[in-house]
Amino acid sequence: MKLICAIDLLEGRAVRLVQGDRTRATRYADDPRTVVDRFVAAGVTIMHFVDLDGAFGEAPQSTLLADMVQRAHASGAKVEIGGGLRDGASIDRALATGADWAVLGTLALRDPEAAQAACARHPGRIVIAADARDGMIAVDGWREVSSVSAIDLVRTAQGWGAAAILHTDIGRDGLQGGPDIAATAALQSAVEIDVYASGGVGSLDDLDACKRAGVRGVVVGRAIYENSFSIEEAMARC
Repeated sequence: MKLICAIDLLEGRAVRLVQGDRTRATRYADDPRTVVDRFVAAGVTIMHFVDLDGAFGEAPQSTLLADMVQRAHASGAKVEIGGGLRDGASIDRALATGADWAVLGTLALRDPEAAQAACARHPGRIVIAADARDGMIAVDGWREVSSVSAIDLVRTAQGWGAAAILHTDIGRDGLQGGPDIAATAALQSAVEIDVYASGGVGSLDDLDACKRAGVRGVVVGRAIYENSFSIEEAMARC
């Protein structure tokens, strides 16, 4: 099981939100580069960067992201970038930072033809985010719940040639009450590409449960920042 460590960026700082709510942000580092260095020192091999400014419709933090990607790559770690990638130009800009993958959320629902075209234009480098509330996909920084189910989206994304699916249960995100393992496992059973669990990991038991359920990757964020467990402990469980 892959361990994917997350760094969310808001106004140039490393933060974590609760259920995607900007007003419930906890700041963890004024300079996110220090978090990258911490992850690198611990041996993290995959990092997940989210540009929350971009997700909320503001100017992307491209320069900062490029610097962070470079620092991660210097250690051999790979990086995926998401947040506000809602057209071809923004996808190209994210990948131009050197990121290994771009994560598409809202675009996959609002403009599926563009998302499919991105998968074709960047084979193996597009991850589709299945951000769901009660099994239904949410968009626009998680502020709007659609009528499209997560399972329908992941099946469609596989047909596009997506590299992987990132499944987040919005209701659990940032709360450390455990991810929706059953839902993630159900999505994995519907497709052959990897489906990763995100949102709510709070203990090593959560990681053990994900692994037992056959989850192929898990994103951790707040639990690391709050020292619920160490990166080294998490890596040993994966």
